Amino acid sequence: MNSEASSLQQQTGSGSSSMASDTNLNSATPTVAAPYYNTDFYIGVGLAIFSCFFIGSSFIIKKKALLRLSRHGEVRAAAGGFGYLREWIWWAGLLTMGLGEAANFAAYAFAPASLVTPLGALSVIISAVMASRFLNEKLNLLGKLGCFLCILGSTIIVIHSPKEKEIEDLQVLFNMLQDPVFILYVICIFGSSAFVACFVAPRHGHANVVVYIFLCSGIGSLTVMSCKALGLAIRQTLANGGNVFLTWMPWFLIVITVTFIAIQMNYLNKALDIFNTSIVTPVYYVMFTTLVITASAILFKEFTDMRFDDILGDICGFLIVITAVFMLNAFKDLDISLNDVRGLMRPKMQRVSQFDEEVLVAGNGHGDKDQRRFSYGSSDIFRKA
Repeated sequence: MNSEASSLQQQTGSGSSSMASDTNLNSATPTVAAPYYNTDFYIGVGLAIFSCFFIGSSFIIKKKALLRLSRHGEVRAAAGGFGYLREWIWWAGLLTMGLGEAANFAAYAFAPASLVTPLGALSVIISAVMASRFLNEKLNLLGKLGCFLCILGSTIIVIHSPKEKEIEDLQVLFNMLQDPVFILYVICIFGSSAFVACFVAPRHGHANVVVYIFLCSGIGSLTVMSCKALGLAIRQTLANGGNVFLTWMPWFLIVITVTFIAIQMNYLNKALDIFNTSIVTPVYYVMFTTLVITASAILFKEFTDMRFDDILGDICGFLIVITAVFMLNAFKDLDISLNDVRGLMRPKMQRVSQFDEEVLVAGNGHGDKDQRRFSYGSSDIFRKA
């Protein structure tokens, strides 16, 4: 008995030591699937919503500057002019967008990109409402319904968004950036953007809003990935006490981010200068969000550990937002209001009330003349409404 007990204690001790060694090994290895903490998650959501107010209003401010510039006879941004750099209103719009992008950048450090980016639909609402107020662009009943659907779809996305995986180490992210599928995505974006910028934009950029918006969105999807990595570097520096900015990678990310943002601003200004704000904002949102979710799914693999109902809910929320954005764009010129809907709800035929109309009654042919009588609730007398 004593020998069996001693052998059992030895086995238990060896098992405990092996478990302790495994624990030490796991703690020394950077993890990829650490959970999003609830506090961090809601901080990311709050920052994303906060950024929408600044980004949405920045479109209107910069559009006002471009309109003012065109009235002064300056070379327009669409023609390659940079006269808007002398307009303080444009700089105010740029500062507003900078504040919004800074909040958006911080949101990427706390929440997944597949959640933060779709919430940009709220900026579409802000832009549409402010455009109707300050740019005299109409916002009809369908536009207001689209704004409501944007809020509804964004709420569904928040509820079903991925909350399970987060990267805690910059080296792990660097290894993920070398994934062949993500490298193929980057090559496709660079190749298609170069082709569109060199061959398609000079011919069709002034006639089709998709041309310049594609250049903004494609480069923008890579900008989000670099912002996510840069935010991770900042969080790791503040949390661990070690300065990761002593290495080359964070500085490379800063250069990449600034360069990509400059390219985005150039083509976005051209699109705003040519096309209506109510067109640019929704199309930019749909294309930008789609490409960001694609890049995020490839790089961070945020959807691999999600349940099917959450994936389905996330997709449905995004489709609702796309439908709302389409309603804001496609039917913006229709003159429809709530009174028109009330008119459709009225019956086409209406029964005549008692004594409310005179009815001409023909004579009987025996000398009686035609005479007028009041209708008395006759069941077969109708009139159009």
